[in-house]
Amino acid sequence: MAMVCLTDFEEYAKAHLSKATWDYYAAGADECCTRDDNLLAYKRIRLRPRILRDVSVSDTRTTVQGKEISFPVGIAPTAFHCLAWHEGEVATARATEGLNTCYITSTYSTCSVEEIVAAAPSGYRWFQLYVYRERKLSEQLVHRVEALGYKALVLTVDVPYTGKRRNDIRNQFRLPPHLKVKNFEGVFEETSVPEEYGIPANTLDPSISWKDIYWLQSITRLPIIIKGILTKEDAELAVEHGVQGIIVSNHGGRQLDGGPASVHAKHIPHNFILEKEFVINRVIQCDRGVTIISLKKRYLGCCFCQAVIISCVIYQGEEGVREVLQILNDEFRLSMALSGCRNVAEIRRNLVQFSKL
Repeated sequence: MAMVCLTDFEEYAKAHLSKATWDYYAAGADECCTRDDNLLAYKRIRLRPRILRDVSVSDTRTTVQGKEISFPVGIAPTAFHCLAWHEGEVATARATEGLNTCYITSTYSTCSVEEIVAAAPSGYRWFQLYVYRERKLSEQLVHRVEALGYKALVLTVDVPYTGKRRNDIRNQFRLPPHLKVKNFEGVFEETSVPEEYGIPANTLDPSISWKDIYWLQSITRLPIIIKGILTKEDAELAVEHGVQGIIVSNHGGRQLDGGPASVHAKHIPHNFILEKEFVINRVIQCDRGVTIISLKKRYLGCCFCQAVIISCVIYQGEEGVREVLQILNDEFRLSMALSGCRNVAEIRRNLVQFSKL
């Protein structure tokens, strides 16, 4: 059967992954209300197409953090790609390099940052960072990725504690013995502390606060992007603390159940203009269940796909990722044309309307 949309890849993945692995990727926190709302809220956005606009030529290129990419869709940080395909994140990196878009590498990769760079040396990459109780762990990761040519740090701020993912608890989810969180290989000694998603539990630092932005700025020259913002107040604080971008995300509904769908954080302005004409770019993560890319996402900013990427990794690895990115590119181009837009600059607020759940 031809794979014509993202739903086809999702159904393929569900049929071919073990129950515990599928449940891990598909999980939301608690009752999964926020996870499910991500899709429902997105579906309720409506387009207001303009006609007779001469769309015989279209251009999907855009820029993110000053870098030109082929279209406004990238790969959000997603853990454990080797659970889905033996080459794991290496395959994902090669595919995104080939289609000239941005890949945010997860701290919890099953390939190391060095292996990913070696596989796709010309790729445009950011690195997702957590802050650990042992700050040297975070600092060493920052120095590694900066030396390897990663172009930004994506500080994930919505995980002071891991959300309660009920199916992972029921399934007693653990990484299989042959897989490791490669970026921490050899870091943790044998311990009786229970494991949580590949590393010892309680390793993340719940005391992280805004002052840690200044600490990060003191140890790196890389731009700092905060992932996990959902309110105007926190977006304004990010600007005050000098970050270079924000990613509007509820972590796929895997953290706080009952929070808003990411697309409902629309009260956060598109851009924050600081003194000296400094712009904070606003991007949004496609949190769960995105089945079509259109003007809906571009209006909200550059979109980073999360869980859907695993559905295409399991389908022929690199080729699966390439195929899905091409489908998304084609859908975006068609949505632009049918809405009367010749390039991404013409996608404006008046082309979309929101309806409540």
